[in-house]
Amino acid sequence: MKILCVIGTRPEAIKMAPIIMALKKEPWANVRVLATAQHRHMLDQVNQFFDIHPDIDLNIMRPNQTLTALTARLLFELDNVLHTEKPDVVLIQGDTTTVMTVALACFYHHIPIGHVEAGLRTWDIQSPFPEEANRVIAGKLTRWHFAPTESSRQNLLKEGIANSQIFVTGNTVIDALLITASQDLEHNISVDPTKKLVLVTSHRRENFGEPFRNICRALRTLAERNPHIQFLYPVHPNPNIKEIAYQFLDKLPNFTLCEPLDYAPFIAAMKQAYLILTDSGGVQEEAPALGKPVLVLREETERPEAVEMGVVKLVGSSYEQIVKETQHLLDDEIAYQAMAKGVSPYGDGKSAERIVAVLKQSFS
Repeated sequence: MKILCVIGTRPEAIKMAPIIMALKKEPWANVRVLATAQHRHMLDQVNQFFDIHPDIDLNIMRPNQTLTALTARLLFELDNVLHTEKPDVVLIQGDTTTVMTVALACFYHHIPIGHVEAGLRTWDIQSPFPEEANRVIAGKLTRWHFAPTESSRQNLLKEGIANSQIFVTGNTVIDALLITASQDLEHNISVDPTKKLVLVTSHRRENFGEPFRNICRALRTLAERNPHIQFLYPVHPNPNIKEIAYQFLDKLPNFTLCEPLDYAPFIAAMKQAYLILTDSGGVQEEAPALGKPVLVLREETERPEAVEMGVVKLVGSSYEQIVKETQHLLDDEIAYQAMAKGVSPYGDGKSAERIVAVLKQSFS
């Protein structure tokens, strides 16, 4: 069976890599990899790390590209690819514009879709934007829903998806994490090894503008109040993020700003971190498995399981909340240990095996 695996961004590549590697071991599967390259460099370095070589590369990324332009160009290019490739099934992952557009193009071509990490919902179509809409649209067009958790399965059932089409597999991000974290990794960023490290990532579109300014103000206050703490922030290249981050945080003696880290060095930074502040979905999944408390720079999350387990806490973009909750974890050892449990609700490292088994049974 011809299976087309689509990757567009770094998180997609990370989470699809274990599936691609598992499928390539199967004699019944003819695996083809399509890269839309919605994120060019960040995608390429993950592919290199996992030794994945796309068979088709749309190279769709353009500077300051609007969502409308990206969607239109993707649909046009995908129409040609699907007509030429004629896959038996297409696998997509997550909630990017690539995912939504591929789902729509496959629907037009009557090609069944397997959606990896299906069923995440905030139930607010505007938040996160545009991810919630992307995954809802993709979900309506999907044949195999590979839900990471029981909560995700319940979300899909609420939307009227047949139980027979939903498979709780765990999240492949843990597969990739365990493969990577077992290696001897270095991030090669000059930070003071004698200080506790606070790792920061923030890049989401919903935080652009004043919310991100509030985040940066809070980070500056925390750095000034805690000269004994080292802060590390690999800054996303989007000018909406980079310009403001450097405006507020550059030249603070205990705050290191750097270019985005490749996947393996970022895992090394997470392993070294004392705690993590992030608006990333993937980090919310990965960090708890490494025993790192996570403060989420968002008002809501489609990953409630870790919040319910007490290893992740929402602080939003509120200056007061970010400062208060971060300082609390830095000062209160009992509160810190309560969040640093080293447990994850998102998988056991065998999610890709389960997905491959479902596909094999479907095609046998």
